[in-house]
Amino acid sequence: MDADPRVSLVWRPHSSGTPFRLSPAQTLLRRFPVADVFHQVYSPVAGSVFLSALVAALPPLLLAILLAVLRVAPWRAAVAAAATAAILAWAVWGMPLPVTLGAATHGMAFGLWPISWIVVSAVFFYNLSVASGDFDVIRRSLARLTSDRRIQVLLVAFCFGALIEGIAGFGAPVAITASMLAGLGFEPIMSAVLALIANTAPVAFGSLGIPVTTLGGLLAPMLGSDTQTTTRALSAMIGRQLPFFRS
Repeated sequence: MDADPRVSLVWRPHSSGTPFRLSPAQTLLRRFPVADVFHQVYSPVAGSVFLSALVAALPPLLLAILLAVLRVAPWRAAVAAAATAAILAWAVWGMPLPVTLGAATHGMAFGLWPISWIVVSAVFFYNLSVASGDFDVIRRSLARLTSDRRIQVLLVAFCFGALIEGIAGFGAPVAITASMLAGLGFEPIMSAVLALIANTAPVAFGSLGIPVTTLGGLLAPMLGSDTQTTTRALSAMIGRQLPFFRS
């Protein structure tokens, strides 16, 4: 379907006569197309998937080195890693420059909204609970429920951590529950390990479901469906798979 500047917010696909409402991002892309569809090549470096994967790992590796080794400011490290990823996409993978700039702009916009909004709300929620004393009440209540350390791990790391993951995500449940476990008498390293293990299940639905809704928005145009239907189907599939990974 060719893009038309006069395209409506409601699109009728070729395969079905049932119209559905496009998301704002889909509507913007149909009104202002930047280029044709880019088909990614998975082995651009010497025809090797392994070497291509090593080159693709340069941006996160650079980010880790700048943050952990060189102690560069986080925003400077993020800009350097993003610029490296864009250069590699254009120079190595052959992504057209308009598509590269469009993808980078879309990523920055998505980072500001809704990701930054969720993080700000989570920090506000945490600081408010600490300032009001309610966070200490929650911690003492969980500690008084049982003296069994196994049940304490289930209550704090798995249950309470899942609640924080759904509200905030982005590492907040690991930091909070690990500190709570350390306060209950667990070794610091063991507290961090238990918090990380407990956070493997709810992370799929973390940050108000951002991973699932984002994937649903990406798959919907490919499947010729609307975003809500695709997201609900993904949520159901993830819910059926998680118990087997946690058993």
